[in-house]
Amino acid sequence: MAQCVQSVQELIPDSFVPCVAALCSDEAERLTRLNHLSFAELLKPFSRLTSEVHMRDPNNQLHIIKNLKIAVSNIITQPPQPGAIRKLLNDVVSGSQPAEGLVANVITAGDYDLNISATTPWFESYRETFLQSMPASDHEFLNHYLACMLVASSSEAEPVEQFSKLSQEQHRIQHNSDYSYPKWFIPNTLKYYVLLHDVSAGDEQRAESIYEEMKQKYGTQGCYLLKINSRTSNRASDEQIPDPWSQYLQKNSIQNQESYEDGPCTITSNKNSDSNLLSLDGLDNEVKVDGLPNNFRAHPLQLDSSSDASNSIDGPDHVKSASSLHETKKANTGIIHGACLTLTDHDRIRQFIQEFTFRGLLPHIEKTIRQLNDQLISRKGLSRSLFSATKKWFSGSKVPEKSINELKNTSGLLYPPEAPELQIRKMADLCFLVQHYDLAYSCYHTAKKDFLNDQAMLYAAGALEMAAVSAFLQPGAPRPYPAHYMDTAIQTYRDICKNMVLAERCVLLSAEILKSQSKYSEAAALLIRLTSEDSDLRSALLLEQAAHCFINMKSPMVRKYAFHMILAGHRFSKAGQKKHALRCYCQAMQVYKGKGWSLAEDHINFTIGRQSYTLRQLENAVSAFRHILINESKQSAAQQGAFLREYLYVYKNVSQLSPDGPLPQLPLPYINSSATRVFFGHDRRPADGEKQAATHVSLDQEYDSESSQQWRELEEQVVAVVNRGVVPSNFYPTQYCLNSYSDNSRFPLAVVEEPITVEVAFRNPLKVPLLLTDLSLLWKFQPKDTSGKDNEEVKELVTGEPKMIGTEVISEFLINSEESKVARLKLFPHHIGELHILGVVYNLGTIQGCMTVDGIGSLPGCHTGKHSLSMSVRGRQDLEIQGPRLNNTKEEKTSIKYGPDRRLDPIITEEMPLLEVFFIHFPTGLLCGEIRKAYVEFVNVSKSPLTGLKVVSKRPEFFTFGGNTAVLTPLSPSASENCSAYKTVATDSTAVCTALISSASSVDFGIGIGSQPEVIPVPLPDTVLLPGASVQLPMWLRGPDEEGVHEINFLFYYESVKKQPKIRHRILRHTAVICTSRSLNVRATVCRSNSLEDEEGRGGNMLVFVDVENTNTSEAGVKEFHIVQVSSSSKHWKFQKSVNLSENKDAKLASREKGKFCFKAIRCKEKEVATQSSEKYTFADIIFGNEQIISSASPCADFFYRSLSSELKKPQAQPSVHTEKQSLEDAVRLIQKCSEVDLNIVVLWKAYVVEDSKQLILEGQHHVILRTIGKEAFSCPQKQEPPEMELLKFFRPENTTVPLRPSVEQLSNLIKTSLHYPESFNHPFHQKSLCLVPVTLLLSNCSKADVDVIVDLRHKTTSFTPLGLISRRLH
Repeated sequence: MAQCVQSVQELIPDSFVPCVAALCSDEAERLTRLNHLSFAELLKPFSRLTSEVHMRDPNNQLHIIKNLKIAVSNIITQPPQPGAIRKLLNDVVSGSQPAEGLVANVITAGDYDLNISATTPWFESYRETFLQSMPASDHEFLNHYLACMLVASSSEAEPVEQFSKLSQEQHRIQHNSDYSYPKWFIPNTLKYYVLLHDVSAGDEQRAESIYEEMKQKYGTQGCYLLKINSRTSNRASDEQIPDPWSQYLQKNSIQNQESYEDGPCTITSNKNSDSNLLSLDGLDNEVKVDGLPNNFRAHPLQLDSSSDASNSIDGPDHVKSASSLHETKKANTGIIHGACLTLTDHDRIRQFIQEFTFRGLLPHIEKTIRQLNDQLISRKGLSRSLFSATKKWFSGSKVPEKSINELKNTSGLLYPPEAPELQIRKMADLCFLVQHYDLAYSCYHTAKKDFLNDQAMLYAAGALEMAAVSAFLQPGAPRPYPAHYMDTAIQTYRDICKNMVLAERCVLLSAEILKSQSKYSEAAALLIRLTSEDSDLRSALLLEQAAHCFINMKSPMVRKYAFHMILAGHRFSKAGQKKHALRCYCQAMQVYKGKGWSLAEDHINFTIGRQSYTLRQLENAVSAFRHILINESKQSAAQQGAFLREYLYVYKNVSQLSPDGPLPQLPLPYINSSATRVFFGHDRRPADGEKQAATHVSLDQEYDSESSQQWRELEEQVVAVVNRGVVPSNFYPTQYCLNSYSDNSRFPLAVVEEPITVEVAFRNPLKVPLLLTDLSLLWKFQPKDTSGKDNEEVKELVTGEPKMIGTEVISEFLINSEESKVARLKLFPHHIGELHILGVVYNLGTIQGCMTVDGIGSLPGCHTGKHSLSMSVRGRQDLEIQGPRLNNTKEEKTSIKYGPDRRLDPIITEEMPLLEVFFIHFPTGLLCGEIRKAYVEFVNVSKSPLTGLKVVSKRPEFFTFGGNTAVLTPLSPSASENCSAYKTVATDSTAVCTALISSASSVDFGIGIGSQPEVIPVPLPDTVLLPGASVQLPMWLRGPDEEGVHEINFLFYYESVKKQPKIRHRILRHTAVICTSRSLNVRATVCRSNSLEDEEGRGGNMLVFVDVENTNTSEAGVKEFHIVQVSSSSKHWKFQKSVNLSENKDAKLASREKGKFCFKAIRCKEKEVATQSSEKYTFADIIFGNEQIISSASPCADFFYRSLSSELKKPQAQPSVHTEKQSLEDAVRLIQKCSEVDLNIVVLWKAYVVEDSKQLILEGQHHVILRTIGKEAFSCPQKQEPPEMELLKFFRPENTTVPLRPSVEQLSNLIKTSLHYPESFNHPFHQKSLCLVPVTLLLSNCSKADVDVIVDLRHKTTSFTPLGLISRRLH
């Protein structure tokens, strides 16, 4: 249980005090009413004695009574009605709430840190009111009147006669059978006569004389003169006198006369007749019966209507209900009590209570105890049999009938008032009231036995209850607390007697006793046992106290505490105690929060939200419902829908309170802020027939780090070319799409009049769909004028101007249950400045379904659109993106710091050109090496001219725009007629065996030493593309040599004619996807010719063997390939003729067929080589058809040069200082160079394809680069077989370096040999046995250095012996 202000040793004596009745004359009542108090209320603050009181027990031992308190109340002739008591208790609890700003106790139990209210004043108020409002019953005497104060005023005409009338009235009430209420302790009730004297208005001498007369008549012990009202009420504002009455009157206790000051008056004339209900309005409406004023009134808890219809009368004077009386009390809270009393009057009242107690009440109690004790002793002296006979004699008036209200026992036994058992109970109660607990326990114990013997269970339960309490309160604790007495009493009251009020009193007392002994577990079990359905308020309070028991244990039981607080909150809610219910749920929430008990959390938050809404705590309600929605709920779809509708309904009420306030944050849907993407630019245009727009960048593309790095490198490459080979230090790669992977540390740059698209990632965690309407971005914009000066005016969406920033609004955006969905929202900047995108603003709602909010149904605020909206509320969600964690410096590594993320803060810059690129007739599939012609259209869609257009690609061998010179680029008429991509010339069929010679420089095709073949300028007319202008350029494509799918990236670079300080250039990306299939595989080898000399009389001829294989699998519909031309290209060599020209002039190759070719190559003329630059190549064409393809023109030469680009990019070797080692390396390099040959072969072909019953002719070319004599070269890279797995070997590396030595093959290539001898030789062996055959060995030095040649002609296996020179130096 919670901590209490009073200890149990103080609580019980204060709950059971001697009761004294007060019967006042009208004049006396009038005097007290001047202070807005009744006589009983006047005495209440002074009813506790300030000093100890002594009295003698029956054994004449001195007994000390400490802190004695008496209860004085007006005589009430009607018992309180249960319904009225329930309402009073309900009002007491609701009126007692936790103090504002009260510091709660922090209890740490395991992982829990709980803020718990240490005290529960509402429970203490309930308990006090409950104990005070208990009606008097016949089985106990604790709240029966022991004495009666008869009060009259000194200003009355005959005060003594008035006392006589009051005495007669008291006697009539006590002894007349018409009055069953109130209850009196003994027949001979103490009467104490009090004379009230108004000091300010009365005659003091007359009062004294009357008092003297009273003393003579009633004795000095039985009367008192009380002087009050020492000042007039009009002086109340002059002095501040303490008001000790307010704390008592605010408790709405049973004795509070204010609550029925203007209440009903009941006059009972006959017990069997109907009661007449009259109302007293003020003091002037007085009704007198038999000449006596009506001072005994109905109980303050009397309801306004009785079960009997005749008890209520119609008219203006009907009885006020308890609620209206409570309203009256509230209206009178500003009244000053005791306005006519001074501090001296306070002391007089206090002295009066002391005198009454010392001289009147305690002697009367002492005398009564002695009398009852004497009867008890005499009873003990009788034998059991005689006593039984006596008991039968005295109990002859018992009637075997069951009481309706309280006397519910198994035997139906009722004791008469003079029964010996009741006398023992009376004595026990008297001893208990004066704190003589030893004697009280003895009497209770004796009475308990008698009652149990008689099976009088109600009486027995009462005796057991008080015996247990007496045993606990005995000084020195001679015996332990008999908790089983209480358990038996509670069970009897509840199960046998069906009296829950008495059972509740037992539980309240026993629980406090157990708590004082730290027996929290037993106390909790006791409290829980009494919870039932008959009283929600009682059950709620007891469950709450049980929860406090669990948390106050030595080892706190936190979860039991929370569970019982939930139960208490539920019962509080059923009892109408909304504030207490809310408090209980909030305290329990501390335990369940964040522990994974999602269903429990949802229930608690839902209840907190509803209770808060009922109490008009709308912010708390919104917060509670928000928690339900933002957690990962495991509820069913129907339940989630109910939660959502409740939230929307509450939220709508909150927003209506402050319609002009800022938009609050909405909890749904979830927004993954880090996944927010920002795209700068227009959307990509869709393909239009054969016209396909560049892919560029779009939000539909997934981020790929490798691809992103490739684009960055391409941009760096073209920027370096533009800036003469150096990348500027302030270069920053262009980013059109910003995401969580991009570098967002800088403010992004956006161009005015170009849209900004923000992709927001929404997720609906619920199982019900969410409908967002009027969805748009929330932004803040700081415009700048053209001079660049800041304009301090900040415009937002609420007051924003469309002239500055245009905002796209999505009318409806549906997110299905548990769906993740992105919304793309656009802004259109019309002015330069700084833009800050803050978040999104929208109406949140759900689709109208069959489910409705409990008690609400279809709510206002519906939306008409594509979907039927049940209700929507407007709010916002901010986009707060956390930047990357910093991890560079030591400080950043040791702490957690995050960098900025500025993707939502673009700077709007001035207008820039905007290029769009379209590809026309662009193929998606090619044969390997196939040449195809397409067109590229460049369109400037902005209002600014662009220039400096370039394209960069990692695969420059894939495409070309043609040569730089006008002579090379145009197409010949014959080529146009045949729809060929090549430039062709008709040839004479007789001259096809010899080569046709032409030449071209690689510089003309953008290829040269030190150049960047990947960066290709686009030949725009006048190098400028004006606003709105477009130009189409031809583009030749060649299929890559490897089959498969190829992604080829193009990056178009362009600049503005007018230089911009922030954006120096812009780019456009395009990714082409080409699928290539196999066509031809070309292999070639070169070897030295052994002929002595060529036609020109100079040696150095070579033979080139070319093998062509058709590797096509006919999947592409290729019928056959025709080799139409084989060309050579070299700076030093050229084809002279075809050696093995077959009869098949067209050189056709069907599927899987091979063709072999042999060509003779000769050196170019020395003068040609000398006069030509190092970049000049000689082209020689061997034709196998009727047309010559000019291999030195576009596009044949373009693709040839691009295939050489990787070789040409290598810088030439620089001369170095000659050392001994260097000279050796030079010699080796010279030997290696002798075996090298610079000869390139271009095989041009046509393929005949059948497609859709039509025959198409495809063209293409393959390149073979011959570098080494005798080494086979291929047109396409060969697949290398993976090496077999070998065992790992460890060896120690040698420190000495082995000098480089050329291989035998390289040395053999230094010279060329040629043997000349006769084919037949006749020799007469019979004449001369030795035959000399002339053999001439011709040695030719192929290198530019002196060579020592050793010719070893010794052959052991033959009979021939060489004769002549063996060794010779060749120059």
